[in-house]
Amino acid sequence: MTTTAPVASPVDFATYGDYTLKAATRPDGSFARPLYRFRDRVTADGVTADDGGFPAESGRYHLYVSLACPWAHRSVIVRALLGLEDVVSMSVVDPVRDGRGWAFREGPGHGPDVLNGFTLLREAYEATEPGYDGHVSVPVLWDRRTGRIVSNNFPDISLDLGQAFARWARPGVDLYPEGLRADIDALNERVYADVNNGVYRCGFAESQEAYDTAVTALFAALGELDERLAGRRYLFGDRITEADVRLWVTLARFDTVYVTHFKANIRRLADHPNLWRYARDLYANPAFGGTTDFGHIKRHYYGTHPKINPLRIVPAGPLVDWSS
Repeated sequence: MTTTAPVASPVDFATYGDYTLKAATRPDGSFARPLYRFRDRVTADGVTADDGGFPAESGRYHLYVSLACPWAHRSVIVRALLGLEDVVSMSVVDPVRDGRGWAFREGPGHGPDVLNGFTLLREAYEATEPGYDGHVSVPVLWDRRTGRIVSNNFPDISLDLGQAFARWARPGVDLYPEGLRADIDALNERVYADVNNGVYRCGFAESQEAYDTAVTALFAALGELDERLAGRRYLFGDRITEADVRLWVTLARFDTVYVTHFKANIRRLADHPNLWRYARDLYANPAFGGTTDFGHIKRHYYGTHPKINPLRIVPAGPLVDWSS
């Protein structure tokens, strides 16, 4: 699409270098995820335990996302599942980032920031905290009224979209039912540690020991999940929950990126019969399949991790048939 909103100049690694993730590598060479500094919450009434909540209102909040990023993809899926597209607006960044970080450019599936006219997502962070020097991540939940970031903490954003905006949501959709919350939280914790973040622990490991530990834990968890799904459609039976959203964003990227790029290659997703059936079932749901852009995913991972893929060559395959 063409608009009059400003856009960033083209990706330029020669001038700006590569984006440096604000993360630490532990002494054993294992990957440590950066901290997420903005952690306010949106609630139905604006009241939270720390008295710093924001009330859910139609048209007040805006999402900044990347379709390549699994953490941001969660929020996009939840927004679609609940039918909140007219309630919470959204802008999509270019999947390839140079040293300036995420940016707004014209391209397939992404475009300018028509809300604030930012050319770089960093501007949203600096508008919230002048002199901001932390990690510039997606998703970002932005508040139009106060002109600041509410949260960049991805688990909170998807939960708040699913709960605080219930009055505008599609009837019958509850991704975090009260009676299952303890069980969902427990499963989410395991999936995050060994699967969602586990693939990154494989890919960014800086020692053989760290990689071996991560890849072993990853495939042990996938094996357990495959067994869990032997007798049920979704992780908690016949209803989609927050747990399915969190697992699926990793499964969607697994054979396309993680098997090769992150060396998570003991088995493919397609080699886990129940997980593969489950993933294809979810893909058939427009909230999952319709928000998945494999072009963005491949361009981001293969184009912006120079230690792993220094020549930035994006492979042609694999050809994965999600409809079979």
